[in-house]
Amino acid sequence: MEENILECVIVGSGPSGFTAAIYAARADLKPVLYTGLEPGGQLTTTTEVDNFPGYPEGITGPEMMMDLQKQAERFETKVLYEMITKAEFSQEVGGVHKLWAGNKEILAKSVIISTGATAKYLGLDDEKKYSGGGVSACATCDGFFYKGKDVVVVGAGDTAAEEATYLAKLTNKVTLLVRKDHFRASKAMMHRVNTTPNIEVRFNHELIGIEGENSLVERAVVINNLTQEKSTIAVHGIFIAIGHKPNTDIFKGQITLDENGYIVTEPGTTRTNLPGVFAAGDVQDHIYRQAITAAGSGCMAAMDAEKYLAELD
Repeated sequence: MEENILECVIVGSGPSGFTAAIYAARADLKPVLYTGLEPGGQLTTTTEVDNFPGYPEGITGPEMMMDLQKQAERFETKVLYEMITKAEFSQEVGGVHKLWAGNKEILAKSVIISTGATAKYLGLDDEKKYSGGGVSACATCDGFFYKGKDVVVVGAGDTAAEEATYLAKLTNKVTLLVRKDHFRASKAMMHRVNTTPNIEVRFNHELIGIEGENSLVERAVVINNLTQEKSTIAVHGIFIAIGHKPNTDIFKGQITLDENGYIVTEPGTTRTNLPGVFAAGDVQDHIYRQAITAAGSGCMAAMDAEKYLAELD
């Protein structure tokens, strides 16, 4: 039985998962990584990554994730294109954690959760059609491509206000579409929006369609939900900023989550409330949500797991 228990299982395959694998493999933990449904995570939906150190010319999201995977595999990480569908974690120090990929049971002494978070979209067909051609859910990732151009931001909370003020520094004009007649954002963020001259706020407006040529955005189709009047706004970029949903459903009831479903880790570490279970990347970080911070926390998780396993011996 003992030989079937893995030292370290990594759930998820974004920058945090693969970085955790690189560090865990180099520490001789013989990690096994389960990619989940979206190998490479959110970055595989990003066309250009220009802000990750070490790529002076930039790189596409999918290429970067392939590079990270190759690096993890060079140190003999076992990468399996399967999805973990269930978990039963031990509460004991040194206990064995159980995971399932379909009907297959996996036993592990340590688990690193790096399942990420999924950006929420409105559900319009046009969002998919123009993904990578002007529709984005991350201003800090993609805002640079809209220097001097006009963009739309959709949302009413802190995320939308933050994206709008960030984009206002780069772009010619930001139109912020708010579905209701008020913001949900904090007073400080609302003040920043209201004092930024090139942000126009349209309350009671919703995005209902996107128009363009050759898969590139040219116009946002909006409706005033009080008057039902439709109009178009000439723009090159549309940023959907209605929040993220952490991929933590299968861990509910076992791991401590915050009110939005993000895994709570001990400050300054990647430790969860369960011994031998660690969390890295966007699944526990709703503030920064960048590839570089996810990678950094993946390194931390592997080091925390290594320390935990060493103390067991």
